[in-house]
Amino acid sequence: MCGIVGILAKGPVNQALYDGLIVLQHRGQDAAGIITSDGQRVYLRKDNGLVRDVFQAHHMVALRGTMGIGHVRYPTAGCASSAEAQPFYVNSPFGLAIAHNGNLTNAAELREELFRDDQRHINTDSDSEVLLNIFAHELHAVAGIRLTPEHIFRAVAAVHRRCRGAYAAVIMISGFGIVAFRDPYGIRPIVYGRHATPEGLEHMIASESVALDVLGYKLVRDVRAGEALFIDMDGNLHAQQCAQNPVQSPCIFEHVYMARPDSIIDGISVYKARLRMGEKLAYKLLREWPDHDIDVVIPIPDTSRAAALEMAKELDVKYREGFIKNRYIGRTFIMPGQAQRARSVRQKLNAIDLEFRGKNVLLVDDSIVRGTTSRQIIQMAREAGATKVYFASAAPPVRYPNVYGIDMPSIHELVATGRSATEVAAEIGADRVIYQDLEDLIAAAREGNPEIRQFDTSCFDGVYVTGDVGREYLAAIERIRSDVAKGDTVLNDLVSTELHTYY
Repeated sequence: MCGIVGILAKGPVNQALYDGLIVLQHRGQDAAGIITSDGQRVYLRKDNGLVRDVFQAHHMVALRGTMGIGHVRYPTAGCASSAEAQPFYVNSPFGLAIAHNGNLTNAAELREELFRDDQRHINTDSDSEVLLNIFAHELHAVAGIRLTPEHIFRAVAAVHRRCRGAYAAVIMISGFGIVAFRDPYGIRPIVYGRHATPEGLEHMIASESVALDVLGYKLVRDVRAGEALFIDMDGNLHAQQCAQNPVQSPCIFEHVYMARPDSIIDGISVYKARLRMGEKLAYKLLREWPDHDIDVVIPIPDTSRAAALEMAKELDVKYREGFIKNRYIGRTFIMPGQAQRARSVRQKLNAIDLEFRGKNVLLVDDSIVRGTTSRQIIQMAREAGATKVYFASAAPPVRYPNVYGIDMPSIHELVATGRSATEVAAEIGADRVIYQDLEDLIAAAREGNPEIRQFDTSCFDGVYVTGDVGREYLAAIERIRSDVAKGDTVLNDLVSTELHTYY
Protein backbone atom coordinates (compact mmCIF):
# COMPACT_ATOMS: atom_id res chain seq x y z
CA MET A 1 0.00 0.00 0.00
CA CYS A 2 1.34 3.38 -1.05
CA GLY A 3 -0.02 6.85 -1.78
CA ILE A 4 0.29 8.50 -5.18
CA VAL A 5 -0.52 11.98 -6.45
CA GLY A 6 -0.12 13.79 -9.76
CA ILE A 7 -0.92 17.41 -10.65
CA LEU A 8 -0.89 19.37 -13.89
CA ALA A 9 -1.59 23.03 -13.13
CA LYS A 10 -1.17 26.55 -14.46
CA GLY A 11 1.39 27.52 -11.82
CA PRO A 12 4.02 25.84 -9.63
CA VAL A 13 2.91 22.47 -8.25
CA ASN A 14 5.60 21.79 -5.64
CA GLN A 15 3.60 22.95 -2.62
CA ALA A 16 0.39 21.26 -3.79
CA LEU A 17 2.20 17.95 -4.29
CA TYR A 18 3.72 18.25 -0.82
CA ASP A 19 0.31 19.00 0.71
CA GLY A 20 -1.23 16.07 -1.16
CA LEU A 21 1.41 13.68 0.19
CA ILE A 22 0.87 14.96 3.73
CA VAL A 23 -2.81 14.04 3.41
CA LEU A 24 -1.85 10.57 2.09
CA GLN A 25 0.86 9.97 4.71
CA HIS A 26 -1.28 7.26 6.34
CA ARG A 27 -0.71 5.11 3.23
CA GLY A 28 3.04 4.88 3.76
CA GLN A 29 5.63 6.14 6.22
CA ASP A 30 8.80 4.53 4.92
CA ALA A 31 9.79 6.95 2.14
CA ALA A 32 8.53 9.92 0.15
CA GLY A 33 9.37 11.58 -3.13
CA ILE A 34 8.36 14.28 -5.62
CA ILE A 35 9.41 14.85 -9.21
CA THR A 36 8.42 17.94 -11.21
CA SER A 37 8.97 19.20 -14.74
CA ASP A 38 9.11 22.68 -16.25
CA GLY A 39 8.91 21.30 -19.77
CA GLN A 40 12.68 21.28 -20.26
CA ARG A 41 14.13 19.54 -17.21
CA VAL A 42 12.92 17.33 -14.39
CA TYR A 43 13.63 17.94 -10.70
CA LEU A 44 13.59 15.06 -8.22
CA ARG A 45 13.77 14.75 -4.46
CA LYS A 46 13.15 11.46 -2.63
CA ASP A 47 14.45 9.74 0.49
CA ASN A 48 13.46 7.52 3.41
CA GLY A 49 11.27 9.13 6.05
CA LEU A 50 8.05 11.03 6.52
CA VAL A 51 7.05 13.75 4.08
CA ARG A 52 7.82 16.51 6.57
CA ASP A 53 11.35 15.13 7.05
CA VAL A 54 12.23 14.38 3.44
CA PHE A 55 11.40 17.86 2.12
CA GLN A 56 13.08 20.94 3.52
CA ALA A 57 12.71 24.50 2.21
CA HIS A 58 15.68 24.27 -0.16
CA HIS A 59 14.32 21.03 -1.63
CA MET A 60 10.95 22.65 -2.28
CA VAL A 61 12.46 25.65 -4.02
CA ALA A 62 14.35 23.33 -6.36
CA LEU A 63 11.19 21.45 -7.41
CA ARG A 64 10.26 23.75 -10.26
CA GLY A 65 7.49 23.36 -12.83
CA THR A 66 3.77 23.22 -13.40
CA MET A 67 3.54 19.44 -13.58
CA GLY A 68 4.64 16.72 -11.20
CA ILE A 69 3.92 13.51 -9.34
CA GLY A 70 4.55 12.36 -5.77
CA HIS A 71 4.65 9.17 -3.74
CA VAL A 72 4.62 7.93 -0.15
CA ARG A 73 5.82 4.40 0.30
CA TYR A 74 5.77 1.50 2.65
CA PRO A 75 7.65 -1.66 1.69
CA THR A 76 5.69 -4.82 0.84
CA ALA A 77 8.63 -7.16 1.33
CA GLY A 78 10.32 -5.68 4.35
CA CYS A 79 12.85 -3.62 2.40
CA ALA A 80 13.39 -0.09 3.64
CA SER A 81 16.14 0.93 1.21
CA SER A 82 16.12 4.54 0.01
CA ALA A 83 17.10 3.19 -3.42
CA GLU A 84 13.52 1.97 -3.78
CA ALA A 85 11.90 5.27 -2.84
CA GLN A 86 9.70 6.62 -5.62
CA PRO A 87 9.15 8.24 -8.08
CA PHE A 88 11.39 6.29 -10.48
CA TYR A 89 12.67 8.01 -13.63
CA VAL A 90 13.92 6.83 -17.03
CA ASN A 91 15.01 9.25 -19.75
CA SER A 92 13.90 7.20 -22.75
CA PRO A 93 11.56 7.72 -24.41
CA PHE A 94 10.73 11.37 -23.74
CA GLY A 95 11.60 11.27 -20.01
CA LEU A 96 9.20 9.23 -17.87
CA ALA A 97 8.62 9.10 -14.11
CA ILE A 98 6.25 6.81 -12.21
CA ALA A 99 4.49 6.70 -8.85
CA HIS A 100 2.91 3.28 -8.32
CA ASN A 101 0.67 1.67 -5.73
CA GLY A 102 0.22 -2.09 -5.83
CA ASN A 103 2.24 -5.20 -6.54
CA LEU A 104 3.02 -7.10 -9.74
CA THR A 105 2.63 -10.83 -9.21
CA ASN A 106 4.82 -11.65 -12.23
CA ALA A 107 7.55 -9.08 -11.53
CA ALA A 108 10.37 -11.66 -11.55
CA GLU A 109 9.37 -12.93 -14.97
CA LEU A 110 9.06 -9.38 -16.30
CA ARG A 111 12.43 -8.39 -14.90
CA GLU A 112 14.05 -11.21 -16.88
CA GLU A 113 12.11 -10.31 -20.04
CA LEU A 114 13.20 -6.69 -19.79
CA PHE A 115 16.86 -7.68 -19.65
CA ARG A 116 16.72 -10.49 -22.21
CA ASP A 117 14.26 -9.17 -24.80
CA ASP A 118 13.77 -5.43 -24.22
CA GLN A 119 17.43 -4.71 -23.38
CA ARG A 120 16.53 -2.64 -20.34
CA HIS A 121 18.37 -2.73 -17.02
CA ILE A 122 16.52 -2.77 -13.69
CA ASN A 123 18.53 -1.22 -10.88
CA THR A 124 16.43 -2.12 -7.82
CA ASP A 125 14.22 -4.94 -6.53
CA SER A 126 11.13 -2.75 -6.91
CA ASP A 127 8.31 -3.95 -9.13
CA SER A 128 7.46 -0.27 -9.67
CA GLU A 129 10.68 0.16 -11.62
CA VAL A 130 9.70 -2.91 -13.63
CA LEU A 131 6.29 -1.39 -14.39
CA LEU A 132 7.88 1.88 -15.52
CA ASN A 133 10.28 0.11 -17.86
CA ILE A 134 7.53 -2.03 -19.35
CA PHE A 135 5.55 1.12 -20.12
CA ALA A 136 8.65 2.89 -21.47
CA HIS A 137 9.50 -0.02 -23.77
CA GLU A 138 5.95 -0.29 -25.10
CA LEU A 139 5.67 3.47 -25.62
CA HIS A 140 8.97 3.51 -27.51
CA ALA A 141 7.67 0.70 -29.72
CA VAL A 142 4.53 2.58 -30.82
CA ALA A 143 5.46 6.27 -30.69
CA GLY A 144 7.49 8.30 -33.13
CA ILE A 145 8.88 11.78 -32.62
CA ARG A 146 5.37 13.10 -32.11
CA LEU A 147 3.50 11.64 -29.15
CA THR A 148 -0.30 11.32 -29.31
CA PRO A 149 -2.93 10.05 -26.84
CA GLU A 150 -3.39 7.02 -29.08
CA HIS A 151 0.26 6.08 -28.62
CA ILE A 152 -0.15 6.29 -24.86
CA PHE A 153 -3.29 4.18 -24.82
CA ARG A 154 -1.64 1.51 -26.99
CA ALA A 155 1.29 1.42 -24.56
CA VAL A 156 -1.05 1.02 -21.57
CA ALA A 157 -2.92 -1.77 -23.40
CA ALA A 158 0.42 -3.55 -23.85
CA VAL A 159 1.15 -3.09 -20.12
CA HIS A 160 -2.15 -4.80 -19.35
CA ARG A 161 -1.23 -7.71 -21.61
CA ARG A 162 2.17 -8.20 -19.98
CA CYS A 163 1.67 -7.29 -16.31
CA ARG A 164 -0.30 -9.23 -13.74
CA GLY A 165 -1.31 -8.21 -10.26
CA ALA A 166 -2.41 -4.85 -8.87
CA TYR A 167 -1.30 -1.45 -10.09
CA ALA A 168 -2.65 2.04 -9.82
CA ALA A 169 -0.06 4.32 -11.40
CA VAL A 170 0.53 7.90 -12.42
CA ILE A 171 3.27 8.60 -14.98
CA MET A 172 4.68 11.99 -15.87
CA ILE A 173 5.89 12.41 -19.45
CA SER A 174 8.17 15.42 -19.49
CA GLY A 175 6.92 18.07 -21.89
CA PHE A 176 3.77 16.11 -22.78
CA GLY A 177 1.54 15.55 -19.74
CA ILE A 178 0.41 13.06 -17.10
CA VAL A 179 -0.96 9.53 -17.54
CA ALA A 180 -2.97 7.62 -14.93
CA PHE A 181 -4.02 4.01 -15.27
CA ARG A 182 -5.41 1.14 -13.22
CA ASP A 183 -5.09 -2.62 -13.58
CA PRO A 184 -7.94 -4.55 -15.27
CA TYR A 185 -9.39 -5.50 -11.87
CA GLY A 186 -9.16 -2.05 -10.31
CA ILE A 187 -7.73 -3.54 -7.13
CA ARG A 188 -5.93 -0.45 -5.82
CA PRO A 189 -7.75 2.92 -5.76
CA ILE A 190 -7.06 5.97 -7.91
CA VAL A 191 -9.29 9.03 -8.46
CA TYR A 192 -9.37 12.03 -10.77
CA GLY A 193 -10.37 15.61 -9.94
CA ARG A 194 -10.05 19.13 -11.27
CA HIS A 195 -10.74 22.73 -10.45
CA ALA A 196 -11.10 25.92 -12.45
CA THR A 197 -8.77 28.91 -12.19
CA PRO A 198 -8.76 32.18 -14.12
CA GLU A 199 -5.96 30.70 -16.24
CA GLY A 200 -7.88 27.48 -17.00
CA LEU A 201 -8.55 23.99 -15.61
CA GLU A 202 -6.07 22.30 -13.32
CA HIS A 203 -6.04 18.52 -12.95
CA MET A 204 -5.16 16.14 -10.13
CA ILE A 205 -4.78 12.38 -9.70
CA ALA A 206 -4.61 10.78 -6.24
CA SER A 207 -5.01 7.51 -4.36
CA GLU A 208 -7.92 8.88 -2.33
CA SER A 209 -10.48 11.63 -2.78
CA VAL A 210 -9.50 13.26 0.53
CA ALA A 211 -6.33 14.56 -1.14
CA LEU A 212 -8.48 16.31 -3.74
CA ASP A 213 -10.71 17.79 -1.06
CA VAL A 214 -7.88 19.29 0.94
CA LEU A 215 -6.34 20.93 -2.13
CA GLY A 216 -9.64 22.36 -3.35
CA TYR A 217 -10.16 20.00 -6.28
CA LYS A 218 -13.56 18.56 -7.09
CA LEU A 219 -13.77 14.79 -7.34
CA VAL A 220 -14.88 13.95 -10.88
CA ARG A 221 -14.67 10.16 -10.77
CA ASP A 222 -12.52 7.12 -10.16
CA VAL A 223 -10.23 5.85 -12.87
CA ARG A 224 -12.05 2.72 -14.00
CA ALA A 225 -10.57 -0.77 -13.93
CA GLY A 226 -8.38 -1.15 -17.01
CA GLU A 227 -8.80 2.50 -18.00
CA ALA A 228 -6.15 5.11 -18.78
CA LEU A 229 -6.43 8.91 -18.52
CA PHE A 230 -4.04 11.28 -20.28
CA ILE A 231 -3.92 14.99 -19.50
CA ASP A 232 -1.89 16.93 -22.06
CA MET A 233 0.04 20.14 -21.44
CA ASP A 234 -2.91 22.22 -22.67
CA GLY A 235 -5.11 20.69 -19.97
CA ASN A 236 -7.15 18.49 -22.29
CA LEU A 237 -8.35 15.21 -20.80
CA HIS A 238 -8.26 12.04 -22.91
CA ALA A 239 -9.66 8.73 -21.61
CA GLN A 240 -9.84 5.22 -23.02
CA GLN A 241 -10.53 1.70 -21.82
CA CYS A 242 -7.31 -0.20 -22.51
CA ALA A 243 -8.03 -3.66 -21.08
CA GLN A 244 -9.81 -6.35 -23.06
CA ASN A 245 -11.95 -7.80 -20.29
CA PRO A 246 -11.93 -5.51 -17.24
CA VAL A 247 -13.63 -6.87 -14.13
CA GLN A 248 -13.92 -4.31 -11.35
CA SER A 249 -12.78 -5.99 -8.13
CA PRO A 250 -11.55 -3.31 -5.70
CA CYS A 251 -9.72 -4.31 -2.53
CA ILE A 252 -12.23 -4.39 0.31
CA PHE A 253 -9.48 -3.91 2.91
CA GLU A 254 -9.26 -0.27 1.81
CA HIS A 255 -12.66 0.21 3.45
CA VAL A 256 -11.75 -1.84 6.51
CA TYR A 257 -8.48 -0.15 7.38
CA MET A 258 -6.33 1.46 4.71
CA ALA A 259 -8.27 4.48 3.50
CA ARG A 260 -9.16 7.57 5.49
CA PRO A 261 -12.82 7.66 6.56
CA ASP A 262 -13.37 10.98 4.77
CA SER A 263 -12.49 9.43 1.40
CA ILE A 264 -14.85 8.19 -1.27
CA ILE A 265 -13.44 5.23 -3.20
CA ASP A 266 -15.22 3.65 -6.18
CA GLY A 267 -18.31 5.63 -5.26
CA ILE A 268 -18.37 4.26 -1.70
CA SER A 269 -18.04 6.49 1.35
CA VAL A 270 -15.44 4.82 3.54
CA TYR A 271 -17.04 6.31 6.66
CA LYS A 272 -20.52 5.07 5.78
CA ALA A 273 -19.15 1.61 4.93
CA ARG A 274 -17.54 1.41 8.38
CA LEU A 275 -20.77 2.46 10.06
CA ARG A 276 -22.54 -0.38 8.26
CA MET A 277 -19.80 -2.80 9.33
CA GLY A 278 -20.50 -1.89 12.95
CA GLU A 279 -24.23 -2.25 12.48
CA LYS A 280 -23.97 -5.70 10.92
CA LEU A 281 -21.48 -6.90 13.51
CA ALA A 282 -23.83 -5.77 16.30
CA TYR A 283 -26.66 -7.76 14.70
CA LYS A 284 -24.44 -10.84 14.64
CA LEU A 285 -23.48 -10.38 18.28
CA LEU A 286 -27.12 -10.07 19.30
CA ARG A 287 -28.02 -13.23 17.34
CA GLU A 288 -25.23 -15.30 18.85
CA TRP A 289 -25.10 -13.75 22.33
CA PRO A 290 -28.46 -12.16 23.16
CA ASP A 291 -27.81 -12.23 26.92
CA HIS A 292 -24.44 -10.47 26.70
CA ASP A 293 -23.15 -8.59 29.75
CA ILE A 294 -21.28 -5.79 27.93
CA ASP A 295 -21.18 -2.54 29.91
CA VAL A 296 -19.34 -0.31 27.47
CA VAL A 297 -18.05 -0.26 23.88
CA ILE A 298 -14.59 1.22 23.40
CA PRO A 299 -12.90 1.68 20.00
CA ILE A 300 -9.22 1.14 19.33
CA PRO A 301 -8.42 4.43 17.63
CA ASP A 302 -8.66 5.59 14.95
CA THR A 303 -10.01 3.37 12.16
CA SER A 304 -12.55 1.48 14.30
CA ARG A 305 -14.42 4.50 15.70
CA ALA A 306 -17.23 4.48 13.15
CA ALA A 307 -17.89 0.75 13.58
CA ALA A 308 -17.73 1.03 17.38
CA LEU A 309 -20.19 3.93 17.43
CA GLU A 310 -22.74 1.96 15.45
CA MET A 311 -22.21 -1.18 17.54
CA ALA A 312 -22.85 0.75 20.77
CA LYS A 313 -26.01 2.23 19.27
CA GLU A 314 -27.42 -1.12 18.13
CA LEU A 315 -26.41 -2.91 21.35
CA ASP A 316 -27.90 -0.06 23.41
CA VAL A 317 -24.81 0.24 25.62
CA LYS A 318 -22.53 3.16 26.37
CA TYR A 319 -19.85 4.27 23.92
CA ARG A 320 -16.69 5.64 25.50
CA GLU A 321 -13.22 6.68 24.41
CA GLY A 322 -10.94 4.55 26.54
CA PHE A 323 -7.62 4.99 24.77
CA ILE A 324 -5.75 8.17 24.01
CA LYS A 325 -3.55 8.00 20.94
CA ASN A 326 -0.12 9.56 20.50
CA ARG A 327 -0.43 10.84 16.93
CA TYR A 328 3.32 11.01 16.48
CA ILE A 329 3.70 7.24 16.37
CA GLY A 330 3.18 5.54 13.00
CA ARG A 331 0.60 2.90 12.13
CA THR A 332 1.85 -0.30 13.76
CA PHE A 333 0.30 -2.58 11.11
CA ILE A 334 2.58 -1.18 8.40
CA MET A 335 5.77 -0.89 10.42
CA PRO A 336 8.51 -3.02 8.85
CA GLY A 337 9.54 -5.18 11.82
CA GLN A 338 7.74 -7.20 14.48
CA ALA A 339 9.92 -5.82 17.29
CA GLN A 340 9.22 -2.26 16.19
CA ARG A 341 5.47 -2.95 16.05
CA ALA A 342 5.51 -4.43 19.55
CA ARG A 343 7.42 -1.49 21.02
CA SER A 344 5.14 1.03 19.36
CA VAL A 345 1.80 -0.19 20.72
CA ARG A 346 2.30 1.11 24.26
CA GLN A 347 4.00 4.24 22.96
CA LYS A 348 0.98 4.88 20.75
CA LEU A 349 -1.91 4.18 23.14
CA ASN A 350 -2.61 4.94 26.78
CA ALA A 351 -5.67 3.74 28.67
CA ILE A 352 -8.05 5.95 30.66
CA ASP A 353 -8.46 3.82 33.81
CA LEU A 354 -11.87 5.25 34.77
CA GLU A 355 -13.47 3.90 31.60
CA PHE A 356 -12.29 0.34 32.30
CA ARG A 357 -12.33 -0.13 36.06
CA GLY A 358 -14.87 -2.73 37.15
CA LYS A 359 -16.53 -2.97 33.73
CA ASN A 360 -17.12 -5.64 31.11
CA VAL A 361 -15.61 -3.98 28.06
CA LEU A 362 -16.14 -4.66 24.36
CA LEU A 363 -13.09 -3.46 22.46
CA VAL A 364 -13.71 -2.87 18.75
CA ASP A 365 -10.94 -2.91 16.15
CA ASP A 366 -11.02 -2.83 12.37
CA SER A 367 -9.30 -6.23 12.08
CA ILE A 368 -6.99 -8.72 13.77
CA VAL A 369 -3.92 -9.54 11.69
CA ARG A 370 -0.91 -10.81 13.63
CA GLY A 371 -2.63 -10.42 16.99
CA THR A 372 0.38 -8.58 18.45
CA THR A 373 -1.39 -5.25 18.84
CA SER A 374 -4.63 -6.87 20.02
CA ARG A 375 -2.85 -8.88 22.70
CA GLN A 376 -1.09 -5.84 24.15
CA ILE A 377 -4.22 -3.67 24.06
CA ILE A 378 -6.25 -6.34 25.87
CA GLN A 379 -3.54 -6.53 28.51
CA MET A 380 -3.67 -2.73 28.87
CA ALA A 381 -7.43 -2.92 29.40
CA ARG A 382 -6.99 -5.52 32.14
CA GLU A 383 -4.27 -3.48 33.81
CA ALA A 384 -6.67 -0.51 33.76
CA GLY A 385 -9.14 -2.55 35.82
CA ALA A 386 -11.52 -4.15 33.31
CA THR A 387 -13.43 -7.11 34.77
CA LYS A 388 -13.86 -8.81 31.39
CA VAL A 389 -12.47 -7.88 27.98
CA TYR A 390 -14.32 -8.90 24.83
CA PHE A 391 -12.93 -8.17 21.40
CA ALA A 392 -14.85 -7.43 18.18
CA SER A 393 -13.29 -7.33 14.71
CA ALA A 394 -15.10 -5.31 12.03
CA ALA A 395 -13.45 -7.62 9.48
CA PRO A 396 -13.58 -11.41 9.12
CA PRO A 397 -10.62 -13.56 10.21
CA VAL A 398 -7.49 -12.70 8.18
CA ARG A 399 -6.18 -16.11 7.15
CA TYR A 400 -4.31 -15.50 3.89
CA PRO A 401 -1.53 -13.12 2.77
CA ASN A 402 -2.33 -10.16 0.58
CA VAL A 403 -0.24 -10.19 -2.61
CA TYR A 404 -1.65 -7.02 -4.17
CA GLY A 405 0.33 -4.37 -2.33
CA ILE A 406 -0.55 -4.75 1.35
CA ASP A 407 2.19 -6.22 3.53
CA MET A 408 0.17 -8.82 5.36
CA PRO A 409 2.62 -11.33 6.81
CA SER A 410 3.23 -14.94 5.92
CA ILE A 411 0.32 -17.26 6.53
CA HIS A 412 1.93 -18.74 9.67
CA GLU A 413 2.16 -15.29 11.29
CA LEU A 414 -1.60 -14.62 10.90
CA VAL A 415 -3.19 -15.34 14.26
CA ALA A 416 -6.48 -16.61 12.75
CA THR A 417 -4.83 -19.21 10.52
CA GLY A 418 -5.89 -22.65 11.73
CA ARG A 419 -7.71 -21.21 14.75
CA SER A 420 -11.37 -20.77 15.63
CA ALA A 421 -12.66 -17.54 17.20
CA THR A 422 -12.47 -19.23 20.61
CA GLU A 423 -8.86 -20.22 20.01
CA VAL A 424 -7.98 -16.72 18.79
CA ALA A 425 -9.53 -15.32 21.99
CA ALA A 426 -7.27 -17.56 24.05
CA GLU A 427 -4.25 -16.59 21.97
CA ILE A 428 -4.73 -12.84 22.37
CA GLY A 429 -6.02 -13.00 25.96
CA ALA A 430 -9.65 -11.98 25.37
CA ASP A 431 -12.66 -13.44 27.15
CA ARG A 432 -14.46 -13.64 23.82
CA VAL A 433 -13.79 -12.71 20.18
CA ILE A 434 -16.46 -11.98 17.60
CA TYR A 435 -15.63 -11.60 13.92
CA GLN A 436 -17.56 -9.99 11.08
CA ASP A 437 -18.98 -12.44 8.53
CA LEU A 438 -17.51 -12.03 5.05
CA GLU A 439 -20.96 -11.78 3.49
CA ASP A 440 -21.82 -8.91 5.84
CA LEU A 441 -18.55 -7.12 5.11
CA ILE A 442 -19.18 -7.31 1.36
CA ALA A 443 -22.76 -6.12 1.85
CA ALA A 444 -21.59 -3.20 3.98
CA ALA A 445 -19.27 -2.00 1.25
CA ARG A 446 -21.47 -2.84 -1.73
CA GLU A 447 -24.43 -0.93 -0.32
CA GLY A 448 -22.49 2.23 -1.12
CA ASN A 449 -22.23 1.27 -4.80
CA PRO A 450 -24.41 -1.66 -5.92
CA GLU A 451 -22.79 -1.55 -9.38
CA ILE A 452 -19.70 -3.23 -7.94
CA ARG A 453 -20.33 -6.93 -8.42
CA GLN A 454 -17.27 -8.27 -6.59
CA PHE A 455 -14.40 -7.23 -4.35
CA ASP A 456 -10.94 -8.61 -3.80
CA THR A 457 -11.37 -10.38 -0.46
CA SER A 458 -8.33 -12.65 -0.82
CA CYS A 459 -6.94 -12.07 2.67
CA PHE A 460 -10.18 -13.48 4.10
CA ASP A 461 -11.10 -16.29 1.69
CA GLY A 462 -7.89 -17.04 -0.24
CA VAL A 463 -9.53 -16.29 -3.60
CA TYR A 464 -7.11 -14.16 -5.66
CA VAL A 465 -9.05 -12.32 -8.36
CA THR A 466 -6.19 -12.21 -10.87
CA GLY A 467 -6.23 -16.00 -11.04
CA ASP A 468 -2.44 -16.41 -11.12
CA VAL A 469 -1.65 -16.88 -7.43
CA GLY A 470 -1.08 -20.45 -6.33
CA ARG A 471 0.47 -22.37 -3.47
CA GLU A 472 4.01 -22.13 -4.85
CA TYR A 473 3.81 -18.38 -5.29
CA LEU A 474 2.50 -17.92 -1.75
CA ALA A 475 5.33 -20.08 -0.42
CA ALA A 476 7.87 -17.87 -2.19
CA ILE A 477 6.18 -14.71 -0.94
CA GLU A 478 6.29 -16.11 2.59
CA ARG A 479 10.07 -16.46 2.36
CA ILE A 480 10.40 -12.88 1.12
CA ARG A 481 8.29 -11.55 3.96
CA SER A 482 10.24 -13.35 6.65
CA ASP A 483 13.91 -14.13 6.01
CA VAL A 484 14.59 -11.50 3.36
CA ALA A 485 12.78 -8.89 5.41
CA LYS A 486 15.47 -9.49 8.02
CA GLY A 487 18.20 -8.63 5.55
CA ASP A 488 19.17 -11.92 3.88
CA THR A 489 20.17 -10.52 0.49
CA VAL A 490 21.47 -13.85 -0.77
CA LEU A 491 18.10 -15.44 -0.12
CA ASN A 492 16.47 -12.47 -1.84
CA ASP A 493 18.21 -13.43 -5.08
CA LEU A 494 17.15 -17.03 -4.64
CA VAL A 495 13.53 -16.04 -4.05
CA SER A 496 13.49 -13.82 -7.14
CA THR A 497 14.57 -16.85 -9.18
CA GLU A 498 12.07 -19.01 -7.34
CA LEU A 499 9.17 -16.67 -8.08
CA HIS A 500 10.00 -16.75 -11.78
CA THR A 501 9.77 -20.54 -11.94
CA TYR A 502 6.14 -20.51 -10.84
CA TYR A 503 4.65 -18.78 -13.91
